[in-house]
Amino acid sequence: QVQLVESGGGLVQAGGSLRLSCAASGRIFSINHMGWYRQAPEKQRELVAGITGDSSTNYADSVKGRFTISRDNAKNTVYLQMNSLKPEDTAIYYCNADIRSSFNVHRDYWGQGTQVTVSS
Repeated sequence: QVQLVESGGGLVQAGGSLRLSCAASGRIFSINHMGWYRQAPEKQRELVAGITGDSSTNYADSVKGRFTISRDNAKNTVYLQMNSLKPEDTAIYYCNADIRSSFNVHRDYWGQGTQVTVSS
């Protein structure tokens, strides 16, 4: 079974930075798309940033220029560097990955979520 484990969340003052990590473990043949989503109270879960297998990236307009997504394929890990944090970035952040466990089998996996709180 594949598992995604997130780390790096916490409490930070507005203008500060955090770096989230998400490491995939288990039976992994390959990992295609990986992404970070977030969900704040009273809001829908939204895509924050995504990265493809060949490291092409995309970002939500609200975080573009402040957040950077990257991946280390040797470690099966995706990162989210968050700079210039704002109170509106406060949310639970979830890691997502499209993982192939064998040549013909692939599934969508989610991490447990990590809380990011930005104080004003």
